[in-house]
Amino acid sequence: MAAPLVKQEATQARIDALVMPQSGWSAAARQDALTRVHAMGLPHARDEYWKYTKPALLVDAAAPKAAIYQADEAPMFGDMDRLKIVFVDGVFDADASDDLSLEGITVDRLAEAKDIHWAKDLYGVLEANGQDPVERPLAALNTAFASDGLLIHVTGTPSKPVNLIYKHESESSDVMLHHVIKVDSGASLTLLENGPAAARFNKCLEADIADGGALHHVRTQGRDHERSAATHMFARLGAESTFKSFTLTVNGVMTRNECVIELTGDDAFAHVAGACMGDGDFHHDDTVFVTHDAVNCESRQVFKKVLRNGATGVFQGKILVKPDAQKTDGYQISQSLLLDDDSQFLAKPELEIYADDVACSHGSTSGAIDDDALFYLQSRGIPHSIAQDLLVLSFLAEAVDEIEDEALREEILTRADAWLSRRRTD
Repeated sequence: MAAPLVKQEATQARIDALVMPQSGWSAAARQDALTRVHAMGLPHARDEYWKYTKPALLVDAAAPKAAIYQADEAPMFGDMDRLKIVFVDGVFDADASDDLSLEGITVDRLAEAKDIHWAKDLYGVLEANGQDPVERPLAALNTAFASDGLLIHVTGTPSKPVNLIYKHESESSDVMLHHVIKVDSGASLTLLENGPAAARFNKCLEADIADGGALHHVRTQGRDHERSAATHMFARLGAESTFKSFTLTVNGVMTRNECVIELTGDDAFAHVAGACMGDGDFHHDDTVFVTHDAVNCESRQVFKKVLRNGATGVFQGKILVKPDAQKTDGYQISQSLLLDDDSQFLAKPELEIYADDVACSHGSTSGAIDDDALFYLQSRGIPHSIAQDLLVLSFLAEAVDEIEDEALREEILTRADAWLSRRRTD
């Protein structure tokens, strides 16, 4: 079915501003994705899954501008031994990156991969699967036009995490990156991501996790106020496999994080969590879709948002349990802490269950700081602003605790505390 005229015109204008990379092995996937983009049209405010988030900043043909962000603190994950891979405005920076050789993985660039490559069987596949039943046209646009990215084949357990670092050095940068990760049976990888990336950033990550494999993912989305971003993660899990993802977002004028997970093998589990802290002209949207299609699988969605000075938070999360997915354990919680009367939290939790032996639950709440708890801390001599920050960190703890590695949990909490301390009023 063709998209409505208003969407067709906006879609064509966006496509006309882009150039499709020439790549032999990915050409068919790119053309298929482009066909899907034309059929769907890029998102419009009237679309069901975009009614809380106006997509104009992510769709307009002209790239928005964003001032260059100058870091005033130590680099994220800077104290960890990690394999650093740096992209500057979407271009791989070999000089700033480490040698890509590391035991247990092979790393290739999307822009340089040879015609015969394992990624040919995966590039765009999970993204295409993730278009049903909810259309995700910005992800398809990424598959068609992504200029670069990484193809990571995990064959063992590397001795250190892989850290993707995104830098933003052009005020009008418009970047699309596409990563594909293949985790072999019994293999394991920790993937870290951080940095502002671009004035407008569209990123897609496809992860195929074989039986007994594991992918642990932790990312931070930077402090620059003017950035707009749409990110998409598609994960397919085999039997007894693990996928855990956590995202910390601070500031940014528009962020839309989508996560689509398929549990296709028995006894798999997938946890996706996020914490965001927004101030002023800030709009943050987490949209998650988890499909249980196997027996005795577990999924968790844990999202916490702290909002102030008119900031807006959105959560749309769904758990779909198919008829044969007996003994499913699905949990979903989304909560917001509103630090003033001007901020708002919009939530759309969903359960769709076709199996009878399941334990699924969802909940969503929104509220202010607990006055009794605040009074208790102040009565012990703790200044008001510090007491409030302690309660905020306590509120975020359930989401941060989803990070399995203790050092990474501490790093995230340190960054959250630093963001709060910069905004203390007394």
